[in-house]
Amino acid sequence: MTTDHPLVLAGQYGSPYTLKMRAVLRYRHIPFRWVLRDSKWDDLPPPPVPIIPVIAYPNPDGSHGDITVDSSPQIMRLETEFADRSVVPNDPALAFLDALLEDYGDEWVTKAMYHYRWAYSDDIDKAGKLLPLSQNLQVGSDSAQQAYDFITSRQIGRRELVGSTDFNQPLIEGSYRALLDLLTERLATGDFLLGDRPGRGDFGIFGQLSQLVKWDPTAVAIAAKHAPKVINWVDRMDDLSWLPVDGDEGWTPLDQLPTATRALLAEVGRTYAPFMVANAKALMAGADEVECEIASRDGSTSQTYRQGPFAYQGKCLAWLREGYEALAESDRERVDTVLAGTGCEILFT
Repeated sequence: MTTDHPLVLAGQYGSPYTLKMRAVLRYRHIPFRWVLRDSKWDDLPPPPVPIIPVIAYPNPDGSHGDITVDSSPQIMRLETEFADRSVVPNDPALAFLDALLEDYGDEWVTKAMYHYRWAYSDDIDKAGKLLPLSQNLQVGSDSAQQAYDFITSRQIGRRELVGSTDFNQPLIEGSYRALLDLLTERLATGDFLLGDRPGRGDFGIFGQLSQLVKWDPTAVAIAAKHAPKVINWVDRMDDLSWLPVDGDEGWTPLDQLPTATRALLAEVGRTYAPFMVANAKALMAGADEVECEIASRDGSTSQTYRQGPFAYQGKCLAWLREGYEALAESDRERVDTVLAGTGCEILFT
C-alpha cells in the first residue's frame, strides 16, 4: 500500500467513531484519504452494513477493494497490515485490559454522547442544523429544514433505544462527570491511560469525548467548567502524528498501572459491567427490557437502570469473553489480579 493508493476513510465530523478512526490513522502514520460520507466526493461502494466510519482498502490499480465497518475490528485489521506505532500493548494481559477500556468507551460512554446531543434543546438544534451540512454545503433553506426535521425526529425517537430516558438521566449524566473526574486525575500524572503512548482504550474514549467536550453545548459547558485538561487532551488525541514513539516502548508494566487507570477500571465495573451482563441475560431470555442496579460512586446507594436489550452489545461481551478465555492461564491470572474488586469480574464469571 502506497501514498498513490491510500486507504479511504469515509465518515462525518459529528460521528465519534469516525473521529476515533481518523485519530488512529493519523497517530499510526497510515496514509489515507478523508472523505465526507454521502457527499459528492464519496465514491465508495455500499458497505456491508450502512454505518460509519467506512474504511476502503485499495486494489493494486487504485480501485476500491475491501470495504470495512465497525471501529474495533477496523483497528485490529490495521494491526495486521501495518507494524509501526501499534495501539496494542505487547503484553497480552495489558492488551486485554486495553480492549476492555475501548469497549467501555464504545458501548457505555456512547450513551452519554447520544443523551446530551438529543435530550437538550440547544444541543438538538445545533445537531439538526449542522449534521446534514457534511453531505452538501450548498443545500437550500427548504431542504435544510426538511433534513433538520427528519434527523431530529429520528434521533430523538431513538433515545430510549440507547437508554437516554428521563429515568436514566441522573445515572448517565453522573457517569459522564465521573469519567471527566477520573481522566483529570490521570492527566495530573501522565498523558495516556497505559503509559506514554495511546492504546485502544484512549482512542475509544476519545471518540465519544470528541463530541461531548468539543461539540454538544450542554456537555461542552460541563467539561469547560470541571475538566479543562480533558478538553486539551481531546485536542491532542485528534492528531498524535507528532508524538515520538520508539518501537514497543512506552507501555506501563501491568503491575505499575497508574492509580487513576485502576480507578477508571472500577468505574467500568460500576457502570458498564452490570449493564453488559444484564443485557446479555435479557437477550438470552428473549426479554423486552434490560434492568440492572448500578451503584453510586461511593457505593452507599444504587439506582436502577433500564433500557431495551441491544443485540450488538451482546456480541461485544461475547467477544470480550472469547478474548479472556484465549489468554494463557498466567496472563488470565494477571488480569484477574488487576480486576479484583473493580466490579469487572462479573463480565468473566
